[in-house]
Amino acid sequence: MKFAQHLSAHITPEWRKQYINYEEMKVMLRLARESFPDGDPAFEGKIQQFEDDFFKYCNQELKKINTFFQEKLAEATRKHCSLQGELQYVKGLQAKQGKSRIPLPTFRPPGRKIGELKLAFSEFYLSLVILQNYQDLNFTGFRKILKKHDKMLKTEIGAKWREERVDTAQFYVDKSIDSLLADTETIYTEELESGDRQRAMKRLRVPPLGQVKPQEWTTFKVGLFFGAFIVLFIIVVLAGLWRRETISWNIFFRLYRGPFWIVLFVFFIAGNVSGWRRNGVNHVLIFELDPRSSLTDQHLFELAGLFGVLWCLSVLCFLYADILTVPPYVNPLMLIVIMIAFLFNPSRTFLHGARFWLLR
Repeated sequence: MKFAQHLSAHITPEWRKQYINYEEMKVMLRLARESFPDGDPAFEGKIQQFEDDFFKYCNQELKKINTFFQEKLAEATRKHCSLQGELQYVKGLQAKQGKSRIPLPTFRPPGRKIGELKLAFSEFYLSLVILQNYQDLNFTGFRKILKKHDKMLKTEIGAKWREERVDTAQFYVDKSIDSLLADTETIYTEELESGDRQRAMKRLRVPPLGQVKPQEWTTFKVGLFFGAFIVLFIIVVLAGLWRRETISWNIFFRLYRGPFWIVLFVFFIAGNVSGWRRNGVNHVLIFELDPRSSLTDQHLFELAGLFGVLWCLSVLCFLYADILTVPPYVNPLMLIVIMIAFLFNPSRTFLHGARFWLLR
């Protein structure tokens, strides 16, 4: 993937204008290359004018990035101090509650408050990772565009400018984000997870904000479920034709069209996510999803395939209810119950984070 596409796929949407304008710089270089043929007698004068304009633009972009980074770093520092103060306040209330036999009237249930703090620290950690990503993308953008500049114009001015300006820029040399990340990890581990670092990092760690690599086991399940769904759907069609005289189709469509639309809806969502991924659109950042619990296109295809298989099995049981000696209307009821139970299952299984994000 070219860097322009990579940058477009990984930027934070609301910060779009605060990133390096890599595309504009690339256009400037391309036009300069086309406008200044090597045999032009006025080549030296034209190239000097272009260099002045290009590096003036680079300087403006660098100033913009430095200013925005300092603002966001100041916000992160204030947020960090605020969260620490709130944590100490809650810990103090817990200590007083433990010593006092009389419940404190202003004290909120510690479990609920600690849970809110865990979520706040987790969101703060994610914001730090995004800001760190902002640093990396902009530095890489300057490095690549200046390297392209030197290659196209056969000079080393770009490399020197990078060493003097970019390598010493505030947004690049400031490592406060690393310190805030480490401090947040320590606080979360010691204060909120009772020293269990493995559990703390499981809650805090953010997957790379890039393209998700396909998982072999998930790929296998997608193929299995969709293969079974296609076979079962063909059997459903043939069974429907075979027993068309014994089934009230008006009732059948009323009972099963709702669950089928759910299957189709999940499948189309999976198709959208797959298309976004293939074209470099980072929907996780665009829709402000939590990368820790967001679903990939594979997970959505797996879910659509599973629901499709359940739908087909329920339809077959409905069509042959007389042979199975099962009341026919139990089958669509059980299908709806299974789908609802999957969505509202409180245990931390079956994509718990993504399911409860949807419910909220």
